[in-house]
This record gives sequence, C-alpha cells and structure tokens, in this order.
Amino acid sequence: MSTGRGGLVTIGETMGLFRPSGIGPGELVDSYHLTTGGAESNVAIGIARLGGTARWIGRVGRDAVGRKVLRDLRAESVEARVIVDLDVGTGLMTKEQRVPGRSAVHYARADSAGSRLSPGDIAPSDIAGASVLHVTGITPALSASASAAVDAAMDVAHASGVAVSFDVNHRDSLWRGRDAASVYRRLAARATVLFAGEDEASLIVGTGDPRTLALRLADLGPRTVIIKRGAAGAVALEDGECSVRAALAVPVIDTVGAGDAFVAGYLTEMMTGADPRACLELAVRTGAFACLAPGDWEGYPRRDELGLLESSEPVTR
Repeated sequence: MSTGRGGLVTIGETMGLFRPSGIGPGELVDSYHLTTGGAESNVAIGIARLGGTARWIGRVGRDAVGRKVLRDLRAESVEARVIVDLDVGTGLMTKEQRVPGRSAVHYARADSAGSRLSPGDIAPSDIAGASVLHVTGITPALSASASAAVDAAMDVAHASGVAVSFDVNHRDSLWRGRDAASVYRRLAARATVLFAGEDEASLIVGTGDPRTLALRLADLGPRTVIIKRGAAGAVALEDGECSVRAALAVPVIDTVGAGDAFVAGYLTEMMTGADPRACLELAVRTGAFACLAPGDWEGYPRRDELGLLESSEPVTR
C-alpha cells in the first residue's frame, strides 16, 4: 500500500516519564530519570529513526516537563506542532520495575494539558498532505474534547484521501467502566489499517484464534488488520490474504513501547509500498529492539542498525 504523500502525522498526549534507576520497590529506588513517552509520539520517533518523516500534534503545559517533551521530539527529528496550555500542567507517569523484564506504570494525567486536546487544535493543513494519520484508543479515553479531536482528524484524513492507522492500545484504567469496545468499533470502521493485541481484538469482536480475530476485525471496515502477539509474533490480514511472522528472541529488559515500535516499523514500510510480509519483518525487528533498553522509545533502531541483532561481532570498530 503506497501512499505517495508526505509521511506520518499523529495526535495524542505525551507525558513526562519518571524512570527508576534500578529494579525494586519504587519507594526504595535511589533516583529517577526524567524522560518522556506517549504511544503516538513513540510511533513518530520510531518512524523518524528509520528515516521517515513524522509530525506530532498535541498539548503540553507551560512547565519544565512540557519543554522536555518538545526537546525530546525535536531532538529525534519529529516535527512537533504544539499548543502550550497556560492553565494546567503536562501529564506525568512513573514507571516501576519490581522484577526484571516486567514494568508497572502509574499515571498522573487527570485534567492534564494533553487531555484538553480539542478539534480546534487540528489544522486541516497538518493532515491533508500526509501519507498516514495515526491515532490510538488512548486519546478518546482522555476526555470528550480529545475524542472529538480524533474524529475531526479522521474527517480531514478521509476528505483528503489520507490513510488512517488505528492502534487500539487499550488502557482499562482510563475508561473507568465506560464502554470502550463501542468506541473502538466505531474507530475501526473508519480505519484503513488496524493494530490490536489479541486481548484487545477479543474485547472488540469476541474470542478466537489470531486469524479469526483478524477476519472479524476486517469485517468492521479496515483493509488491513494486524494482530500483535508479543513474543509469539504477529499476524497480518490484507484484502483477505494472511501473513504470519514469528517474533525475534532477544533478552528482554523493558517491553514498554515495544508495541509502538512495532507499529512504527510496519507503517514505515507500508508508506514505501512494501507488501505485508516486508512490513511485518520490519515491525517485528523494531519491536525486538525496543525490548533491549529501558524507556518508552530510547531503544528504537535507526535504519543502519537493523542488522545488529544478527551480528556475531561484540565490538564494531
């Protein structure tokens, strides 16, 4: 699926991330490192590192964390079109690693600047020339205005012939008992490409094996459906044809952000016109890289690093 346009544009919330200096109970860790993270901006960074172009649209507060968000995005060659909210702060999350390879993330994002995203923040010109608009199921959960912003962005994309990528990215704590599945079905029906984990797919269309889940999701409307299976790999269904890719075995340090890296890899190849198998190959590889380093996006690969997973030389000179 070649789009022949100008890269990816995405909207959502990016927050400050306090990452612990070590493994153990959060209250006993000596120090925390301030970085940033957000599902949509992670994808944008992943695409930029692979040599693509990406733009992120969102809100931050007039605070140090908001400035940190902008510095990180711009340092990673992501074009940031940002509204600075003068009244509220940038959202925060704290990561805790109680045992190696497993993380818990705690959020402080209620009434954050990012949750105030609204349709008025979406300039049609930011989307109309893109190859792909990427949205997730996180943003509609933040607030009514943020949900409306996603709809407005999709309206512009459809009117402009821009492909829409939707990653379910379900966060149960954000929905607080509200009906997430009906929102996901509505967004899936408007998507060109749909990404979902097996549990997320089951939430939307009921239980089944990965291929059955992909077929049921495709019945909602998207041309391409990708079932992300973590360590079990992935399944892609495009125009009724199924492709399967095993995961790459790597020593896992931190899985947070791996799903976003996967999406970045897939969309990067998709925008070049590559077939689903090639898209899956890069997606699985970028997802594996993400697991090799702490942080949401810090371990994402650049194009010239993709062969490192097979390298037998411990030192490159």
